[in-house]
Amino acid sequence: MFRPLPLFVGLRYTRAKRRNHFISFISMISMLGIMLGIVALIVVLSVMNGFHKEIQERILSMASHATIADPHGDMSDWRELLDRVREHAAVVGAAPFVELQGMLANGSEVSGALLRGIEPAEEDQVAELRRDMFRGDVDSLAAGSFNLILGRELAAVLGVGVGDKVTVVTPQISATPIGIMPRLKSFTVSGIFSVGMSDYDRGAGFMHLSDAAKLMSLGDDVTGLRLKLTDMFEAPRLAREVAYDLGGLYRVVDWTQYHQNFFAALSTEKRMMSIILFLIVAVAAFNIVSTLVMVVTDKRADIAILRTLGASPMRVMGIFMVQGTTIGVAGTLLGVVCGLLLAVNVEAIVSAIENLFNVHFLDPNIYYISRMPSDVHLSDVIAVGLGAFLMSVLATVYPAWRAARTEPAEALRYE
Repeated sequence: MFRPLPLFVGLRYTRAKRRNHFISFISMISMLGIMLGIVALIVVLSVMNGFHKEIQERILSMASHATIADPHGDMSDWRELLDRVREHAAVVGAAPFVELQGMLANGSEVSGALLRGIEPAEEDQVAELRRDMFRGDVDSLAAGSFNLILGRELAAVLGVGVGDKVTVVTPQISATPIGIMPRLKSFTVSGIFSVGMSDYDRGAGFMHLSDAAKLMSLGDDVTGLRLKLTDMFEAPRLAREVAYDLGGLYRVVDWTQYHQNFFAALSTEKRMMSIILFLIVAVAAFNIVSTLVMVVTDKRADIAILRTLGASPMRVMGIFMVQGTTIGVAGTLLGVVCGLLLAVNVEAIVSAIENLFNVHFLDPNIYYISRMPSDVHLSDVIAVGLGAFLMSVLATVYPAWRAARTEPAEALRYE
């Protein structure tokens, strides 16, 4: 069987027991360093992906995939538009809404909130409010009932529970015999929801669509329509398609635009964390350089003999590149396998450690999540593996080049 000289000798050098045990030790440290760096990268990226996915799901349980609004004000032709939008192939569900900002008051306790008027039956098509109910029921939002569903933290700040009264103060004004007064209306708290996101639990409330329209003096108009699309990750493209089919007369905004800065920060965090952790792999790859430099020094006589027998400098260079690459490949494969096993089972492992040492790493009162989520992306694993492999190959170039420049006569002078 034909085997190229650099591959044959390089693999033989890798398997051989060296006289200098320190070189073997450094080789093992290099391989373990690459393995640990890859394991750390895969696990951390998978956990970050899990957190990002969890946050996206929580945001989209309240926020719709996209919204349609009239750029000139409130929407009066929304019923006709609702039928047109529901016929679009990319739209799974659609629901009208009225949005307003107001102040909620209970005695001396006052807090601002973003309030939304909804139709409970149609809201189920675009959001998961029913799933996130902590107390009460979404169906309590009946037309004319003037009931209100509050976030859990907002209800705690106001000191109210189900059945209590709160006063809603809107920016609209009313003329009264004693002068201009803000519009006030007493609502009954009929439910409390808990999403696990402070933006909603602390600052959001829901009422019936008709009650919100009366409060804002909109008559039969609404603020806009909320859409649920076939693929939330394709929302920017699908939203543009919907806007195009509507003739460009309405403003269509997808969920990534509503939370653009937040998700841009998450993306930047993931990118920077990848760069920082990849330095572990870089350090291990530099250990390959020191290993091969010592191997080249140890094998000067062997190199001289090979050169004397006719081996070209490129073949000598290939021998040591094969040896260094073998260390990198072994570390990369071990790292990918161990990293995948750990990333897939990280939730169970963290839970076992918490039970064993009676600790709790993620306090739900601080992080709004009590478990360690993990979402392994094949693209991340491939990128980490290829990056580690390429860095290992590059680390072999300089020592192998030094080996190729070895002069046979000089190396054999004192042998």
